[in-house]
Amino acid sequence: MTTSPSRQVPPWLMLLALIGAFALSQAFRTIAAILATPLQAEFGLSPQALGVFAGAFHFAFGALQLLMGISIDLQGVRRTVLMAFPLAIVGALLSALAPSFGVLVVGQVLIGVGCAPAFLVCTVFIARQFPPERFAAVSGLTLGVGSLGMLLTGTPLAWLVQATSWRTGFLALAVGSALAWALILWLVREPPAPVAASERPSVLGALRSYGALFALPHTLGILALAAVTYASFISLRGLWLGPLLIERHGFSLVQSGNVAIAVSVVGMFGPILFGRFDPGAARRRWIVGFTFAVAAIFAVMAFNPGAALDVAGAIAGGLLSGYIVLQYADVKAAYPPAMTGRAMAVFTMAMFLGVAVMQWLTGAVASAASAHGADPFVSVLLTIAGLLVAGALAFVWLPKPASAAKAG
Repeated sequence: MTTSPSRQVPPWLMLLALIGAFALSQAFRTIAAILATPLQAEFGLSPQALGVFAGAFHFAFGALQLLMGISIDLQGVRRTVLMAFPLAIVGALLSALAPSFGVLVVGQVLIGVGCAPAFLVCTVFIARQFPPERFAAVSGLTLGVGSLGMLLTGTPLAWLVQATSWRTGFLALAVGSALAWALILWLVREPPAPVAASERPSVLGALRSYGALFALPHTLGILALAAVTYASFISLRGLWLGPLLIERHGFSLVQSGNVAIAVSVVGMFGPILFGRFDPGAARRRWIVGFTFAVAAIFAVMAFNPGAALDVAGAIAGGLLSGYIVLQYADVKAAYPPAMTGRAMAVFTMAMFLGVAVMQWLTGAVASAASAHGADPFVSVLLTIAGLLVAGALAFVWLPKPASAAKAG
C-alpha cells in the first residue's frame, strides 16, 4: 500500500490523512468523560482513581514528546507515526478486554504512547509544506478538523455505551485507529527534511540539543502557561463534564453526551477562528486576557449557577479554548528557525504532561472534598481556575522573548 513515486499527492490531502490519526487521539483523550460513570460502577473507582485513568494517557503522551521530536528529525514524519500508532490500536483492544483497573491503565498508557506523535507530525508537516505566513491559519484549521474526534466521544459514544457497554466503545475506537493508520500508509509521503541525512545528529546528540532550548530564559514562562491552558479544557471536556452533569444536575448519559457534542462542535471552530485573526504583536496580551476569561468561567461554574449556566459555561469554554492556537504561533515566533521543531516538541510535552497532572490533581482534590463532605465539583473547578491564573501570571512575570519584550 505504498504510494507510487510517480503519483503526486497534494500536501493538503496528506495533511488530512495525518489529521485522521490526530482526530483519533482527540477521541481517546476525551473518552473518560463518557466512560467515567460505567467504569466507576464496574470497578468501584474513586474520583482519584478516575483521575489516574484519565491522566495515564496524557502522561504517556506528554512524556514521549521529546523522543517523538527526535524520531521525526531522524526517521521522518511518515515513519514515526506509522511505527508508533499501532500501539494505540493494541492499547484500545487491551482496554476493551481489561479484567481489572490495572490492566485498563496499562491500556491507556499504550494508547498514549501510540498517539504521542499524532499532532506533532501535523505541526512539523505544516512547517515544512506550507508558507510561514499560513502557519497559524493552517494549524488552527488542523486543530479544528482534528476536534472531530471529540464528536465521537459525545452522543455517538454515549449511545453506543448505553446500548452495549464501555468495552464496545474501546473496540470502535480500535477499528477507527486501524483505518487511520492504513490511510497514512497509503497517502502520506515524506516531506523534505531541513537537514541532510549525513548531518543529522545521533539520538543522544539530539537529546543534548534540547539543553540550549531550556537554557533560554523565556522558555519557563511559555511552558508554565502551556501546562494549564489545554489541560483546563481537556480536564473539563475529557473527564469532569459527564460526572458534573450527571451527578450535579441529574442528566442521563446520552444527555451529557449531547452537551459534550455541543462543546466539541464549538471547540472545532475556536482554533480556526483564532488562527484567522492572529493579532501579531498583540498576541501575548490576547493569550493572557483569554486565559483570565476562561479562569473566570470555571470560577462561576464552581458555585453551581444552575444546569443552564453550567452548560453555557462549558460551551463558552470550548469556544474560547481555540486561543491555544495563538500559543503555537507564539512558540514559533519565540525561537530561531533551527529550534522550531524542538520548541514545538517541548511545548507539546508541557501541554500534555500538564493535562496528566491536572487530571490527577483534580481527582485527588475531588476525593479529599468528598471525604470531608464537601461538593467535589466546587473544589475541582476552583482548582482549575486557580491553576489558570497562576499560569497566566507566570507567563506575564517571567522573562519574555526579545521580540515580545520590544513589542511590549
